[in-house]
Amino acid sequence: MHKQYCSSKETNQLISFYYNYQIMALILYWYDFICFAIVAATIVTSLWLLLRRERGSLGIDVTAHGSLLLLYKSKRLGSARLWASCWRRLHPGWLLFTRSTSFLSMAALLAWDVIKWDASIFVYYTEWTFMLVIIYFAMGIVASVYGCLIYSNKELTLETGEDAVVEKVRVEFRERLVVYGYFMQTIFQTSAGAVVLTDIVFWIVIVPFLSNTHFGLNTLMICMHTANAGFLLLETVLNSLPFPWFRIGYFVLWSCLYVVFQWIIHACGFTWWPYPFLELDRPWAPIWYLCMAIVHIPCYGAYAAIVIAKNSCFTYLFPNAFVKP
Repeated sequence: MHKQYCSSKETNQLISFYYNYQIMALILYWYDFICFAIVAATIVTSLWLLLRRERGSLGIDVTAHGSLLLLYKSKRLGSARLWASCWRRLHPGWLLFTRSTSFLSMAALLAWDVIKWDASIFVYYTEWTFMLVIIYFAMGIVASVYGCLIYSNKELTLETGEDAVVEKVRVEFRERLVVYGYFMQTIFQTSAGAVVLTDIVFWIVIVPFLSNTHFGLNTLMICMHTANAGFLLLETVLNSLPFPWFRIGYFVLWSCLYVVFQWIIHACGFTWWPYPFLELDRPWAPIWYLCMAIVHIPCYGAYAAIVIAKNSCFTYLFPNAFVKP
């Protein structure tokens, strides 16, 4: 009798244990710890790469716009990279116009998306990336407004040889501008890789094979998965921002943050996965996670190749109009 009671008690404990995990919507299997290890190793590797290469990155030369001639001839543009175009004699106002148009268009699409599906749409990586690109354009607008002010004042002071603008800029503001520029460049580089990853997964994996009630092809989805790349490519053609390889680390950390976010909300009771390849209850989950970690390299590399092609081809085709960053 006592033995039977113990057996029944153990069974109830097992049922209770299983039930708690069902409520949390996150049942862990042994192979899930391999997935956790893959993500953890990716995070550690990215942090190591960034800490190793980012030393001195904040030492951007903010006095590089001593004159417009220096701005266009110097290879190290400093903070002028944030608002100056790579096209000679192109007024910063054009970059301000394209950034403003991109920001307003993408903000309208995101608002449409939220109105249609409510705020729960942010469980998708697409919306995370879309918001990141919008933040970049917002920061770019601020930088371009500042650039237009600098440019207009330069035109007034070039004839006298005086640099009244730089003299009025306080040291504290310069330091903030350096940090602002650093984050703006980082967001641009992260967005570029994330946009490539988002569109490749959407058009090559989800649309042909994984379309369902949660993820179907419609006008809004088509617009969002073309506008993000289109506006970012237009920005790339016009701006002077660098695209170093080591900053793939930020792109990887961005994706890892999204994966950890998915784990957390599922541990809190979220019941379905926005992307099947993130599911943890499949024996082949570690393979999917490893493949998704590796695919970040060609995604970031594809955009880096676009930037390299831009600098090489435009320098050859338009030697008098294009200024290589």
